Amino acid sequence: MLKRVFVAPDPGRLRLRSALRAVLGIGLAVVLCGLAGHSLVAVIFGGLAALLALFTVTDPTVRGQAVTTALFPAVGFPVLALAAMLHDYPLARDAAFLAVVGTGVYARRWGPRGHSLGVLGFMAFFASQFLHTVPGQLPELYEAMLLSLLASSAVRFGLWCYERRLPPPAVVPPLNVGTGLARPTTRQAVQAMAGGAFALAAGQVLSHDRWYWAVGATWWVFVNTASSGETLVRSFRRVLGTVLGIVVGLGVAVPLHGAPVATAALVAVCVFGIFYTAAVSYTWMMFAVTVMAGLLYGLLGVLDPGLLVLRVTETGVGALGAVLAVLLVLPVTTHATTDAWIERALRCVHACTAEAAARLAGSAAADPAPRIAELELLLGKVRVSIAPLVHPLSPLRARKERARQVVALLDDCAREVRGLAAVAADPEASHDDRLTAACRRVEAAVAALTTPERAAERAAGQQRERVAGQQWVAVAAAPRISATEPALAHLDGLERALAELAVPLRDSGRPPLISA
Repeated sequence: MLKRVFVAPDPGRLRLRSALRAVLGIGLAVVLCGLAGHSLVAVIFGGLAALLALFTVTDPTVRGQAVTTALFPAVGFPVLALAAMLHDYPLARDAAFLAVVGTGVYARRWGPRGHSLGVLGFMAFFASQFLHTVPGQLPELYEAMLLSLLASSAVRFGLWCYERRLPPPAVVPPLNVGTGLARPTTRQAVQAMAGGAFALAAGQVLSHDRWYWAVGATWWVFVNTASSGETLVRSFRRVLGTVLGIVVGLGVAVPLHGAPVATAALVAVCVFGIFYTAAVSYTWMMFAVTVMAGLLYGLLGVLDPGLLVLRVTETGVGALGAVLAVLLVLPVTTHATTDAWIERALRCVHACTAEAAARLAGSAAADPAPRIAELELLLGKVRVSIAPLVHPLSPLRARKERARQVVALLDDCAREVRGLAAVAADPEASHDDRLTAACRRVEAAVAALTTPERAAERAAGQQRERVAGQQWVAVAAAPRISATEPALAHLDGLERALAELAVPLRDSGRPPLISA
């Protein structure tokens, strides 16, 4: 499992750059806060603010990232003040915390900026519980936050802004369909509040001082998930990463007894680990977070083995709260989410094909490259959504195999589309009238997989649909074009892959590919 982290592809070494820049930016923030004479609590809070600014701000443009970072105080200051003032009023504090949880999840409907500010709001309230802040500390904490944001921004947007040299990334809008409770972000906000309420109550039974760890576990399980299945898998990985981190913490953080230099060095290693592993392994990211939390508790002078064991228990309670919420409260099914991402990927395949064909026909304005980038992102969404079914612990072997087949065939489609785009980019390539007919067949194949009317026909007559599917595959398999003509060969391969997708996606003689 750890080997996968280090052998995972890192195009342009972006994960490595991000991790090294995070260590530099957060380190600079902590040093400046220390030189400014801030207390240990303020220094830790400043480091957390810098970490969140570098980790959660993911706007597609550098300008957008700067704007989101500049908005951090507008959210962090009032939430931090609210949390500090409600320490002596448990019922009001708990209600406010749950409101922050729901608002933070709901804010995801506004894209990366909403997500970033929602996470910051939650972490400001959480950090107030972690650090036991009081109103008298607020001016110092505000100053530390501003200083840290300036330091991390100087590194991100000035000293090491490698994004300026990268092409603008493709952006895939979230699946925000419907209104009210039909909107996924709204349903998940309600789920997060319900799961958070369970975690809060159960966490306080376990500990009157560290109950917030359970709420934190519930919150982070919901971040970046879009369905019940994803949340279940993420809950398992969070608990596993926490347990592994506790084991290491017992052997590393406890014996240090908060020694400043050694602890600071290990925290830097943990920060690197968080940023380097986040994109490829949630388990190892949580491992790094857990070890870092243990080291910070050591700096605060409250670390002991019993506290680490309590952390595992609180994490388990929080994960259980998330699981119960996604299963019982307005569930967002894995089936619906996966179908939506697959449909968008298929429509993008058609759009890529149309752009490439137009380019081959002589249109200078046609460019399949942006669509290719969008397709890669959509396939990533499909893999994330379908991951619960192909998880090693999934007992649904038949559906697991069909899910893998879907992913493999979508990868085949992407490969053929990339090949077609490469041919279209060749200035020597010329238009062939047969491209129009081939593109129409691809369009028909995509329509056959995505239009609701075809699904209704299958429901009305299963036998008729099965025969039609067999005829479709047979036609796609016929040798209509010569493989010596690259563009037509790629279109033929694309049509074959789309035809084969009809079996795992649309065979009405089998149960649905994925169930809730």
